[in-house]
Amino acid sequence: MNSNTIEDMAEVRQTRTATVMAAIRGRLAARTLAPGDRLPSIRRFAALMGVSPATVVEAYDRLVAEGLIRARQGSGFYVTGGGLPPLSLAQAETARERAVDPFWVSRQSLDADPAALKPGCGWLPADWMPGDALRRGFRALARSSDAVLADYGGTLGSPVLRRLLLGRFAEEGLSTGPEQLLLTGSGTQALDLICRFLLRPGDTVLVDDPCYFNFQALLRAHQLRVLGVPYTPTGPDVAAFEALAARERPRLYITNSGLHNPTGASLTPQTAYRVLSAAAACAMTIVEDEIFADFEPEPSARLAVLDGLDRVIRIGSFSKTLSASVRCGYIAARADWIEGLVDLQVATSFGGQSPVAAELVAGILAGGNYRKHMEELRRRLAQARRDVAARLAPLGIRPWLMPRGGFYLWCHLPDGIDSAELARFALSREVVLAPGNVFSISQGAAGFMRFNVAQSRDPRLIEVLREAMAGLHAGSVAAAGPG
Repeated sequence: MNSNTIEDMAEVRQTRTATVMAAIRGRLAARTLAPGDRLPSIRRFAALMGVSPATVVEAYDRLVAEGLIRARQGSGFYVTGGGLPPLSLAQAETARERAVDPFWVSRQSLDADPAALKPGCGWLPADWMPGDALRRGFRALARSSDAVLADYGGTLGSPVLRRLLLGRFAEEGLSTGPEQLLLTGSGTQALDLICRFLLRPGDTVLVDDPCYFNFQALLRAHQLRVLGVPYTPTGPDVAAFEALAARERPRLYITNSGLHNPTGASLTPQTAYRVLSAAAACAMTIVEDEIFADFEPEPSARLAVLDGLDRVIRIGSFSKTLSASVRCGYIAARADWIEGLVDLQVATSFGGQSPVAAELVAGILAGGNYRKHMEELRRRLAQARRDVAARLAPLGIRPWLMPRGGFYLWCHLPDGIDSAELARFALSREVVLAPGNVFSISQGAAGFMRFNVAQSRDPRLIEVLREAMAGLHAGSVAAAGPG
């Protein structure tokens, strides 16, 4: 064997070793491997990469030298966390070119031109919100004490708003004490605090499939292992939930019970009891997001009420019912957990919840205006759901179910139409849509689209959908070629 052949073989081995190292670094950067995780065995990764075990050994040894992984005698190789690159939640050239993922929908909705249509966004139009009540509330705040306008609030949040919330909980049969309720800066911050408090990178969390897309985004930021449970018209698929809970021993399950996002379904008592039983069997905590509860005409089954805040944590906010601009959320949980969450909120945001926002919300809740506002919203949304479903039907777009309340329709698209492609086309016409797979962990919802019925009233939406679907259908026919 001549020297050139030996050099060529060495170069090939070095290239293959670099390829294996790059694959591991890619997993670390994407956080699919988190600190403490065990790497694939040498033989398994060699088979996966199509290289020799010796190449994987060399790659692992180099990564050990770099401090990215470490070897445990007789156990394998594990991620250390040392030298990890900064967390990148999404890769993109521009906001519009990035992958159609949870961040894509959020950013398109938040950054859309005021003239754009936003049937994919997750909030009501401003003219559906109680503007007059908010203005009266702000005028009343102007007469508040200097302390309310200028000071930090107490660590648990406004006593007035907390008393009102406890009263509302009692009306539905959830008996709680003031030591079990913490106000937060928003519903999203409430979930963020819970993840920081209960979880560590690499822990397993269950979510519904489909689920609210920002659940996925937040869990990704916490570097958690996320598994999906198929969702049905009566709640999570109980058999799948029980099997996953027993096999994977997840730390947390996050859900909307009332008017599930995106499907609009409601949890039944039978499903609720089995979910609680499965969670208890594997010591799993449940976070129940109540943000859409007030849109229900009559309350459906609530995990927090059935459980009594033993294993269930309730979170919520008023961004969907009062104002997305006035940020105010809450956590209801065991008293000992609230104690820990208070310290965590002080550490991360020194109070977190705005006294001004809390007093404004409390003032509106205390009067009769809020109940009247919600009654009017429920009436308007019931009509809007019927109207939008009727306008979509001629296009072959049909609701998965007709919700009891709320402002979402989770819709089947005609066969062969991919919702992500439809959303990209619509964005070029200044229409922001919410394609199915941004809600789906399994990526099994390409044929679905979520429509916000209150944001779907403009006739341009139907025109753009018709144009897009015609173009996509023509493209698929052309790609298929002559029969």
